Amino acid sequence: MRQRLLNGLLAAALGAAALLAPPAHAAPAGPAPGEGCDPLAPAECLLPFPNDWYTRPDPGTDTGRRVAFDTAVLPRPATGLPVDPAAWNRSDGFSPGSALIAQVPGLDLAATGAAPLTDIGRSLDQDAPVVLLDTTTGERWPYWAELDANATDPARQALLIHPARNFHDGHHYAVALRRLKDATGRTIPAAAPFAAVAGGRLPVHDPLRARQDRLRPSLTALRRAGVAAEGLNLAWDFTVASTRSLSGDLFTIRDDAFRRLGDRSPGFTVTGVTDLTPAQDARIAREVTGRITVPSYLNLPGGPPASVLNRGRDGTPRALPGNTQTAEFRCEIPRAAFRTPSRPSLYGHGLLGSRSEVGAGNVKDMAAEHDFTFCATDWIGMAQEDIPAVLGGLADPSLFPAVPERSEQGMLNALFLGRALIHGKGLGTDPAFRTAGGRPLLDTRHGLAYDGNSQGGILGGALVAASPDIRRGVLGVTAMNYGLLLNRSADFAPFQQVLDGSYPDKLRQQLVLQLFQMVWDRGETNAYANHLTDHHQVLLHIAYGDHQVANAAAEVEARTIGARVLSPTLAAGRSPDTVPYWGIRRIGARQLPYRGSAMTVWDSGTPTPPLTNTPPVGPEYGHDPHEDPRNSPAARQQKATFLTTGRVINVCGTDPCTATPTS
Repeated sequence: MRQRLLNGLLAAALGAAALLAPPAHAAPAGPAPGEGCDPLAPAECLLPFPNDWYTRPDPGTDTGRRVAFDTAVLPRPATGLPVDPAAWNRSDGFSPGSALIAQVPGLDLAATGAAPLTDIGRSLDQDAPVVLLDTTTGERWPYWAELDANATDPARQALLIHPARNFHDGHHYAVALRRLKDATGRTIPAAAPFAAVAGGRLPVHDPLRARQDRLRPSLTALRRAGVAAEGLNLAWDFTVASTRSLSGDLFTIRDDAFRRLGDRSPGFTVTGVTDLTPAQDARIAREVTGRITVPSYLNLPGGPPASVLNRGRDGTPRALPGNTQTAEFRCEIPRAAFRTPSRPSLYGHGLLGSRSEVGAGNVKDMAAEHDFTFCATDWIGMAQEDIPAVLGGLADPSLFPAVPERSEQGMLNALFLGRALIHGKGLGTDPAFRTAGGRPLLDTRHGLAYDGNSQGGILGGALVAASPDIRRGVLGVTAMNYGLLLNRSADFAPFQQVLDGSYPDKLRQQLVLQLFQMVWDRGETNAYANHLTDHHQVLLHIAYGDHQVANAAAEVEARTIGARVLSPTLAAGRSPDTVPYWGIRRIGARQLPYRGSAMTVWDSGTPTPPLTNTPPVGPEYGHDPHEDPRNSPAARQQKATFLTTGRVINVCGTDPCTATPTS
């Protein structure tokens, strides 16, 4: 099924790319460096990125700043249309998971000694050539550095610096690049504008004086941290968006919708009940379909694809009077529920899928083995019907905010479905959720659970964080931060065709991916991770060598939320890392059963994924283990125990956890 979907996407993407592709002789689309661009990096506007040069003071925000992109600085797609900066300029800072981007022609990271993905601990060495400094706390920040392996022109190759755990919401950071080397070991000199800014005090009328004044506090903070201005190739600073800026839209529509709901159940209609014989399905006794009525905060009646949030004059999302969303749902009730009432759980579907995934074999197995009723609704914004809107957003960034903003409405739809599942006057009162004798098939005494896979894990962390009803959630084959994931995912190939057509220049592509992430944050776990485990508990299931969801991004998530990893994690010699799972505390035998958020790595024997920002595509990367954990009875046992009791148990004995490869 997934392959058919990807084939269809590829066909659509190729058609879109053909329309977007510029003539072979055309120069890359986008603004030329000039007024508004940071003079420190004259080769390309928006570099270095993220960058407080593109913010302005705003005492009305939590950070005291506001993003202030002008259409002149945002890279235009091949169509030449300017990008509307409104969605970006609502932020009071940049993404907490943003890759830092610079351009240093001739840079050799090995000769420089920069910390790679396999040795993150080196990033905190006193003499590290790249320094990330939290100027709010004085703390050095861990990262790994890489050159964009997708670049086709060495002169346009991006340096990417990825935080190994998300930056703190609302904090200010300074970045220093020093003693950078080329392949011969020669030190690469700083560009003339930066050398002037980092040098002596410039005359008041010097065109770089304003830039020097802006940068001086960060250079001072770096110097106090032991990073002298001498030897610097480049330095800059940026502010991370505040918690309210990142999560405010979703929490606003949630709070308003539940305030309107009060102590009532969401309105619902059951539209179909199918009773199955054991011969038809030995696991599931009944399938129920229906719809939930949800207030809609989207700007078009019914909230169709490409809708965005309706906003008041102050930018706050507001429901249009009388505008509602109909969320279709599907539930799978196991045979076990007819003996003992089942625990209700929401299920989150995979990439651009639909609620029908709740009928997959592994979900039915989980339901039957552990007496869960799983219910799902389409995750609109990132559902099958949104594919044209996603492709359109990749082609024209002005359209992209529809993807995360409609996803936020999709989260609200799921929250209302969840409330209806556990409410005393909700779905459990309907005959569809009762035996012929009237006994309830749902046990609502223990609240609501969540289990999602792939996209259902990537977006699911945000859902769990926002839910007033979910205490514990399982995020299967998960990670966060699409800006980090996409280059590393085999699933992105069809979409890459569109991105190549709209932004053929690879350096600008990297900038565009991070621009996307700034607004995508609001609709996926990346924005919520710093506070996800404040009031919730999650279990991450990871497939080692996953072709679709990069392990590197899953590890960033684990570090950010404070999850511990079950040990032993991998067989000796399996990991290429100097310190496997650096920065993630272990759960050993003495800590079991563990009560907290955790990560379990399931190994199907798949080769280690690339150490570059490229996907594991090709026979040398073997079997894709993406679906293996959910198909493991042991993994399902661990999930069920966690969702039921909050305890993380070891289901793998004294060995690392393994999963049998599935076809």
